[in-house]
Amino acid sequence: MSTKFKNTNHSYLRYANCWEDADVLLEGLNIQQTDSIISVASAGDNTFSILSKSPQQVVAVDINTVQLFLTELKKACFLTLRHSEFLEFLGFNTSTNRLALFQKVQPQLSMQALHYWETNFEHIEHGVIHQGKFENYFKLFRTKVIPLIHNTKNIDQLLALKSSGEQLQFYNSKWNTWRWRLLFSFFFSKTMMAKFGRDKSLFNEVEVNVKDFVFKQTENELTTLKCHSNYFLHYILKGHFGTQLPHYARLENFEAIKANCHKLEFRIGLIENVLTETDRFDKFNLSNIFEYISNTEFKALTKTLENHAHPKAILVNWSLMVKRNIIEVNSNFTQLNALHLKQIDNGFFYRDLKINQLK
Repeated sequence: MSTKFKNTNHSYLRYANCWEDADVLLEGLNIQQTDSIISVASAGDNTFSILSKSPQQVVAVDINTVQLFLTELKKACFLTLRHSEFLEFLGFNTSTNRLALFQKVQPQLSMQALHYWETNFEHIEHGVIHQGKFENYFKLFRTKVIPLIHNTKNIDQLLALKSSGEQLQFYNSKWNTWRWRLLFSFFFSKTMMAKFGRDKSLFNEVEVNVKDFVFKQTENELTTLKCHSNYFLHYILKGHFGTQLPHYARLENFEAIKANCHKLEFRIGLIENVLTETDRFDKFNLSNIFEYISNTEFKALTKTLENHAHPKAILVNWSLMVKRNIIEVNSNFTQLNALHLKQIDNGFFYRDLKINQLK
């Protein structure tokens, strides 16, 4: 993977939540109980969702140690807390009791993770799912920019259940004002996003006009009925997920994930380096890691993935602002139909979703 990406700052919490739709991921992976799975950790959420399907083994990999500390913390919460406490401790619900809950969680943490969270307890105190750089970027948008454009009533109306015609009419007549277009484009420009949302180095391969791309993706979502139930959008505009929780945080999945947490392993490093140290895998959750590497590096990585995949292995990845298509650089994979999943994907900001299978 690129030297530039390896030199990206990995000393802080970049993502406190996974921003890919786990329901879509699980359907794409079609997990079997005999599967060995490797999963880009990020905030851990989708890796825990994978555990809900009771595979044989799950390896969570990340180049950022802090992201693995977060995943380890969430694992400890599954092992020690009731579901209501889990939601309270992580920040889904309000709490004045996080110190006491942390004391219950501590015995399940490694010495390194425990030291990190004790040193950064303010993240836990204020609800850890709100403490990533990316989440703080959205908070800045929600608290400083949106009030200059729309009031709470308009936000509630945007997210309210309506007919498709009513949703489109509301967007065109009430929401899509000149202030919305101007301030949205300014805030989600490449310059602002690189400064406050993502590291500058993560835009090295981006050639599209960032503000225009993000605006179009957002407009596509705000004019559809999915807007009402999209928990990602709800979080961005209101600062909480409401009643529409991510897959791993839902009550119906809690016990299954807890029962399978012992199958979870952690690996720090680039995925190609981790793969050389492990056996082959049946399924791969690759998030959007192809965004950050050159075409030459992308081609080489697909070969590494091929060499460490069982026959008929399935790989799922997202594309944001950089197009990456495995079958265009590696003929040993075939592409499965993902159109139906893209249409229901809550991660509306992604350009594309790819499901590839080794021949």
